[in-house]
Amino acid sequence: MAKKFKIKTHKATAKRFRVTGTGKVMRTKGGKSHLRRRKAKRARRKFDKGIEVTHNADAKKVKRLAPYLGKYKANPPA
Repeated sequence: MAKKFKIKTHKATAKRFRVTGTGKVMRTKGGKSHLRRRKAKRARRKFDKGIEVTHNADAKKVKRLAPYLGKYKANPPA
């Protein structure tokens, strides 16, 4: 019987993306970290929500780089 190997998780990908219960890959918006005072309040509120990765090829790449994202409640596992 051939031995199955574990795949290493790409840590930068694991920190940037989340997988929902239904399997959608979610990402955070860019421009969130600094220079927020000059932005409108309504624009700042939009940073709170995550956005779904809609392009199938990109979602596939994320799942290949971080194969265990959906397996644990906390990403990365505690």
